[in-house]
Amino acid sequence: MVFSSLLFLFLFLPAVLLLYWLSPRRLKNLVLFLTSLAFYAWGEPVYIVIMLISTVTDFSFGLMLSNPRFGQTSRRWIVVSSVIVNLGLLSYFKYADFLIVNVNDLLGTSIPLTELALPIGISFYTFQSMSYIIDVYRGTAKAQRNWIDFGAFVALFPQLVAGPIVQYNTLAEQLRNRKVTLEMFAEGVRRFIIGLAKKVLLANNIGLLWHSISGTDAGTLSVLTAWLGIVAFAFQIYFDFSGYSDMAIGLGLMFGFRFNENFNKPYTAQSITDFWRRWHISLGSWFRDYVYIPLGGNRKGFGKQLRNILIVWILTGIWHGASWNFMLWGLYFGVILIFEKWTGLRLLAKAPRWVRHVYASVLILIGWVLFAFDELPRVGGYLKAMFGLNGRPLWDDQSLYYGYTNVILLVLLVTASIAWTRRRSAEGESGSMRGLLNLAWCAVLFFISVSYLVDATFNPFLYFRF
Repeated sequence: MVFSSLLFLFLFLPAVLLLYWLSPRRLKNLVLFLTSLAFYAWGEPVYIVIMLISTVTDFSFGLMLSNPRFGQTSRRWIVVSSVIVNLGLLSYFKYADFLIVNVNDLLGTSIPLTELALPIGISFYTFQSMSYIIDVYRGTAKAQRNWIDFGAFVALFPQLVAGPIVQYNTLAEQLRNRKVTLEMFAEGVRRFIIGLAKKVLLANNIGLLWHSISGTDAGTLSVLTAWLGIVAFAFQIYFDFSGYSDMAIGLGLMFGFRFNENFNKPYTAQSITDFWRRWHISLGSWFRDYVYIPLGGNRKGFGKQLRNILIVWILTGIWHGASWNFMLWGLYFGVILIFEKWTGLRLLAKAPRWVRHVYASVLILIGWVLFAFDELPRVGGYLKAMFGLNGRPLWDDQSLYYGYTNVILLVLLVTASIAWTRRRSAEGESGSMRGLLNLAWCAVLFFISVSYLVDATFNPFLYFRF
């Protein structure tokens, strides 16, 4: 699916852009909607039906919410109905087999599994669709009366597969009025190429190290090898996901959309609270706006605030996948965030900067162990290896080999992970030496990335299942 999606972009993006630019303004959203469906159909034509059901349902519910004949009670039931439909579809495809397996284990039954493939991007577009209904109910957005415009919002292909999650109220005006300038398009191309290079050149290459170490029996790993492995996974998932987010933001700029940033140098964080302000920002914002605040946020006493944090993080874990390790991962970070909220941040404020950074980094890496392995025994085995509880030495020939052969790549990863990649104005650069150097650098990155993508056999997509 990863290669198919990128192949679609390389083969059809120029034609899509040309068709989009040549189309009159009133037809631009139709072009986006149809090409987005074509993009989705490239990988999963059958599941277009699921997306269309979600689109038509929430478009209809939005019109009902805007009808003055419906009172407040009816409006609440409309929102509840939308949530039931969207979460019902998500739960059936994403969690049904997980539930069946656990029921069978608990009760000794033999209920057959559905064995349905997970529709790509369903976690993202169901959340986006629900954000529309809730925004209309709250009065922060007007109901969309053009089905094509709403369909373009739900199916928007630049960010369909891996986000960022776009809330309707941040995109409503852009759906009606947007304009692509030359500077905006150039920045979009630059951002797309940077994202492609992150994914293909950085994530995939360090992923080979993680693939090798994670495939080894944890009982045979030295402490250094285990830490090298989880560091490799941390970089792989960051450059994989932030790379796709950069590509989505870049594509959005090419079509006149400005999506919110999804990452802000998360591995420079000095607390877990700080980390989650910087990692997958769109998901954190969604849970804050549509779960945490409606539950009462921090307005109803400290005890309920801690309860709300815990609920949000258990749901965050469940959102990531149908497995106990994800729930444990969410609970792990929820407990740490509660500790920091209670007293931890005051204690950290007294510590030197490097201590705060080591504290955050170690806890983040332990969290990635919970995230990386579906089977809880493997989680336990790997954590034992990291802390020398498996009877192996601190280092061995294997760890020295892995370190020696990957040292340059690791230096590049550290440097790239703290680099500033937010949008910046291209004003004044078009005729300057700096502008020409940027253009040349992007051309080189693009050529190397495409060449590597064509030849590579290892090209995983970590966020496929989310």
